[in-house]
Parts: sequence; structure tokens; C-alpha cells
Amino acid sequence: QVQLVESGGGLVQAGGSLRLSCVASRIAFSINAMSWYRQAPGKQREYVAIISSVGGRNYADAVKGRFTISRDNAKKTVYLQMNSLKPEDTAVYYCAAGNRASISSWGQGTQVTVSS
Repeated sequence: QVQLVESGGGLVQAGGSLRLSCVASRIAFSINAMSWYRQAPGKQREYVAIISSVGGRNYADAVKGRFTISRDNAKKTVYLQMNSLKPEDTAVYYCAAGNRASISSWGQGTQVTVSS
């Protein structure tokens, strides 16, 4: 069974930065696209970013220019560097294996809270 474990969430002031990590196990990590999603209270889970197996990246408009997704295949880890954070970025952030058409596994989520 695939396991995805996120870390790096926390409380930060608006304008600050956080880096989320997601370590994968029991998965052919290097051949999988990896994604980040988020879910704010009372809202549906939404797409944040994706990185393909060969390093191609795509971002939601809401985070473009502020967030950067990256991966280290040797460590089976995907990262989300979040800069210039805003209160509206407050959410539980989830790591996922796959792309928007097909997610095979989800992590348990890590809370990010941005204070104004």
C-alpha cells in the first residue's frame, strides 16, 4: 500500500514562507507525477500544483509566482515551497500521487495557517 507522509506545515504571518515535504513509500516514485492539493474550512479540496516524472510543472493561478513544486527522486520526496503567503492560503495541504485526471493515493494532510 502506497504511503505518503506530509510535513512542514505550521503557523506563519502573512508574507512569510513555509516549505512542505511529502515522503513516499511503496511506490515507483520516479515514474509518478506528484501533486499538491489543499482544502480550506468549508470549501472543496482544490488543486495547487503538479510536477511530472520528468520535472514539468504546473500551478493553479492562485499560487503562480509564489509557490514552487520540486522533487528529489532519490529521496522519494516532493516539496512545495510557499512564499509570500496570504491568509487565503490557510488550508490543510495534501500530497497526492498522480495527476488531476487520476489520483492513486493521498497523504494525511498538513495544516498551514497564515495569520494577517
